[in-house]
Amino acid sequence: MDTVTATGPAGPAAGGPVLVVDAGSSSLHLRVLDEDLSELAARDFTDPPGDDADHMVTEFLHGAPEVVAAGHRLVHGGPRLTSATLVDAEVRELLQDVADLAPLHMPPALAVLDAARSLLPDIPHVACPDTAFHAHLPEAARTYALPRKWNHRYGLRRYGFHGLSYSWALARAADLLARPAGELQLVLTHLGGGCSACAVRDGGSVDTTMGFTPLEGLTMSRRSGSIDPGLLLWLQKAHALTPDDLVEALNRESGLLGLSGTSGDTRDLVRAREHGDPDAALALEVFTVDACRGIAAMAASLDRIDALVFTGEIGTDQPEIREAVCARLATLGIQGGLDPDDPQRATAVSPPGARVPVLVVPTGETQQIAAETLSVTG
Repeated sequence: MDTVTATGPAGPAAGGPVLVVDAGSSSLHLRVLDEDLSELAARDFTDPPGDDADHMVTEFLHGAPEVVAAGHRLVHGGPRLTSATLVDAEVRELLQDVADLAPLHMPPALAVLDAARSLLPDIPHVACPDTAFHAHLPEAARTYALPRKWNHRYGLRRYGFHGLSYSWALARAADLLARPAGELQLVLTHLGGGCSACAVRDGGSVDTTMGFTPLEGLTMSRRSGSIDPGLLLWLQKAHALTPDDLVEALNRESGLLGLSGTSGDTRDLVRAREHGDPDAALALEVFTVDACRGIAAMAASLDRIDALVFTGEIGTDQPEIREAVCARLATLGIQGGLDPDDPQRATAVSPPGARVPVLVVPTGETQQIAAETLSVTG
């Protein structure tokens, strides 16, 4: 299948501040970064963009420095957008075609993309897909054991997600280890509202836990992660649950929230566990066990583990969770135990001389989007 790359008229070359747009299922984050990836302006909205997207962008830009380009996080790039790409009519149509594969993330991202292009028509807009990092997964890692005709007819394959986060974490890990990224074999795990793990060999993704959609894989804040398909079929047949029922439950009512009945936030659940809440304790235990399963599975795709890298809000800011994960991975030679001196700086949290270094890298999706945007436009 043909891929779309960053070609065509870009408009003015990027030589100044870049607008970074990160729309999620429940929020919108807008930033302006300079060429050194330093933040010049920031605004967080606690609602996802929709019909009011143009108002949200206008409100932010009113007090922000003038920008020369805009980079947009798109969770799903589909089979053809395999790198950061200038947005034109063709690319916009390709993004629409895969919107239903990430129903929580793509509609708000496309709404704000359209608003920003309308408000800023004279600058280049760059789509930065989260799937691009995994575009070259080995065939065996990306192929589902389904009828071949299904895979071919419907384009079924593992895409993988959190690629922007992994790109940033890989580069920072290489710096910490003082080794070229292209020589490393790493297990990276992004633990946040969405959670996944990834195996990196020689600088490229060779396996990952998320799949055709961001619903597969580890237990997450509100998403279920992987579930026995037979269980879902049984719910449909025996209890008349509809596809819409399943979409809502698996994407918004499961994970930590579903297990605890109170919150999808690990900070809340850690406090509740300390006060004797058994449901919170079970939710955190399931989350930990599932994260360990995913990390161990990724290790099976490597010849060695040069480091285990944690990123994402939970991975960097919740030492209780990170340490619980490390404690279960002693078989792989993994040992944590140290708290970062500065949670905003990439650092090692394993003892000196550890067989497998454990690194913590603050989430850098915003900086990665800006860097990719500058690379495409400049």
